[in-house]
Amino acid sequence: MKNPSWPVVTGPLESYADGYREELLVRLGYSRWAASMHMYLFAHVSDWLGERQLGPAQFASEPVGRFLDDRRAAGFVTRLTERGLIPLLGYLRRLEVLAYEPVAEPKDPVGRLVREFSEYLSTERGLSPRTIVGYERNARLFLVKCAPAPALAGCGVEQLGVELINAFLLAQCARATVGSANNLVTALRALLRFFYVRGYTTVALAECVPAGAAWRDSGRSRALEPGDVRRLLASCDRRTGGGRRDFAILTVLARLGLRANEVASLSLDDLDWRGGELTVPGKGGRRDRLPVPVDVGRAVADYCRRGRPRNEHRALFLHARAPYGPLSSAAITQIVLQASRRAGLPSVGAHRLRHSSASAMRRAGAPLFEIGQVLRHRWVVTTALYAKDDLDALATIARPWPGATS
Repeated sequence: MKNPSWPVVTGPLESYADGYREELLVRLGYSRWAASMHMYLFAHVSDWLGERQLGPAQFASEPVGRFLDDRRAAGFVTRLTERGLIPLLGYLRRLEVLAYEPVAEPKDPVGRLVREFSEYLSTERGLSPRTIVGYERNARLFLVKCAPAPALAGCGVEQLGVELINAFLLAQCARATVGSANNLVTALRALLRFFYVRGYTTVALAECVPAGAAWRDSGRSRALEPGDVRRLLASCDRRTGGGRRDFAILTVLARLGLRANEVASLSLDDLDWRGGELTVPGKGGRRDRLPVPVDVGRAVADYCRRGRPRNEHRALFLHARAPYGPLSSAAITQIVLQASRRAGLPSVGAHRLRHSSASAMRRAGAPLFEIGQVLRHRWVVTTALYAKDDLDALATIARPWPGATS
């Protein structure tokens, strides 16, 4: 096959050309042909900056937009968006040539109040960024629908009353699941508490928000049957690097009961091969150590030796195609969904494998407190859900139906 050509880079970015080429080939794992196309784009950006007498540090949001407009106006056939410049911008930021641009201040009063609420959740409540996103979404929904004076700096929240809050909850919860309704109630209570703490309201309105239904014991767990778990694992093509990665992820989910975001957060440094342990970054900044079963260790080791890209990333699970980088929790969930389609099963989410792990331990005779330790539950009542899956054990304590014949 013919080797790709490489452009001659001139202009303000010339001194960064060799480093960027190595970035594309080694760190990001692009093929030589893909790296060549990115280098031609790199040369075009450098020429464009030179023509306008701009330095590399000036290639920020507004100049990026002008570059894309000029490229389209020049008649380039290949359609380019700002997404195509992500490798270049990321490289320049990593070298501190470009500074990370601060998030723009919201212009509308609702946006500014939500931003202040977000900072309160982060600094004073210590919530994680992922949790804050959900709180922000519900806070914005409440303010858009219920702010008495959305044009004012404080959105007129001092005029809020119990009737308006209850009407909002009734309207939203009527079309929400129990889980979504509980999340909404929790976020709304936090928002109203924030209003009171910051002096936007003179009354603690959070106390008027009714608690959501907590029907923890209303059904059995959503565990998969053991045969379905085996079909999920068998659906992975372990002859490929991507298949080995997916098999390792599914094995970790099914055997250790990790959450999707916990799997995405695992790094190579969390594995203690000699001790046979795995450190799991969990909720609230917790870090728990779990023993690594033999099948989990073999699956992860096989992926690390024959499937994981060789680069400087410390995340355990990486994308199977360039640009290589850590997987998100959404990507972990997608891997499980794709495996369920390949296995001919209804759509399966990553959290159902957590249920399956607990049910498998219960079937093997593990007591509930040990299952709770593996799943890292704070409360025994949370683990008690899985006792309902053991129908044979429940039958021994069931009382006869009144009036039934013996």
